[in-house]
Parts: sequence; C-alpha cells; structure tokens
Amino acid sequence: MSRNQYRVGQIRIDNEALILQAAEQEFARVGFSGTSISRIAQEAGVPRSNVHYYFSSKEALYQRLLTNVLDAWNRSFPEITPEDDPAQALGEYIRAKLDFSRNEPNASKIFANEILRGAPLLKAFLQENYSTWLKRKQDVIQQWIAQGKMDDIDPLNLLFMIWATTQHYADFDVQVKTALGRDDYTEEDFARITRTVKHIILKGCGLTPGVDTGQ
Repeated sequence: MSRNQYRVGQIRIDNEALILQAAEQEFARVGFSGTSISRIAQEAGVPRSNVHYYFSSKEALYQRLLTNVLDAWNRSFPEITPEDDPAQALGEYIRAKLDFSRNEPNASKIFANEILRGAPLLKAFLQENYSTWLKRKQDVIQQWIAQGKMDDIDPLNLLFMIWATTQHYADFDVQVKTALGRDDYTEEDFARITRTVKHIILKGCGLTPGVDTGQ
C-alpha cells in the first residue's frame, strides 16, 4: 500500500468515526424519528454530503450502530465450554456488560429504543445470527447444570436477567445517578455495583462469587 493510499484510508476511518460518534449521541438523545442527517453532520463537523458518502441513508447509519452494539456485547461473552468454571465465566460476563453500560451508555440506549419500537431493523438479525449465538450459550449453561456445577435454573431467563440488570445502569442512568445524589458514576459506585450484581446473580445460580474488588 502506498503512502497516499494509507492516508486516504485513514481519512475514511477518521471520518466514519466522527460520524458514528455524532450519530450515536443524536439517536440516543432524540431517537430514530427525531434524528436528522443534517444534525448528525453538524455535530460531526462534516458536510452533509460526507455523511451520505459513507452511509447511504439514515437507516444504514442506524443499522451500523446497532450492529456495533451487538458485536461488542457478543465479544464480552466469548465462546464458553462445558469445562469452564461457570462462576468465573458468568462473573466476567457480568463485569464486561456493566463496564459497557458505564462506558458506552448511548449505545445501550439506542439498542433499547430499537427494541421498544418493535426492532424493525434488527428483527431478521435477532432471528438468525443472534439466535444462533444465544443457543450456544444456553447449551453450555445447560451442560454446567447437568454436571452439577450450578443450580438447575433456566439458562435463557438467566441471560435475560443479566442483560436487564447490567443494561439498567445505562438505559436508566439518570434515575440511578439521581438516587446516588450525583451527576456521574464514581469508581467507588461501580465497584459496589459490580460486586452487588455479581453476588446476587451468581448466588442465585448456586455459585460462589470469588473475591472481587470491583476494579
């Protein structure tokens, strides 16, 4: 690759990142219907034509953000096996999801808004790709149960509970922060949140949480 090709490629990466960051803020703030390409371009500091150059439509940009969220969540719970320790695997997943909620709250809010409006742009993905990913996780959890490593709980509802609890700290962050009496989470807040959520969910599965400083 020539130096010029590298420079052009880097410009494309940088511009896409600016547009995606601005779009994420707008979609989280006013939802899909309230967001406009003009506003995204203004927030990103690029011409409107640049947004259309990288993304053919508002729907395409929105779809890209949704896919990025799901990819990040999937990576936070990598492949697990029947030989793994469920307390460690589930504990690490809970921590990763909480970290995502703290560091990427807008992404979680966009996903929640899409689900609330019936998931018109995600339904096919959820029925195919996501269902396959989910089935693999269910099967391993069921094998942990069969091996006597954890209590006989429903794997699917366990995952629902993890999602609902961890994403609450992003989707309803204003409510939580108001209850805590501050404008933003502190390190101490999230250390306590992580310890508490892991303890309650893992103990509910018949598992013993390891020593966790929340760091």
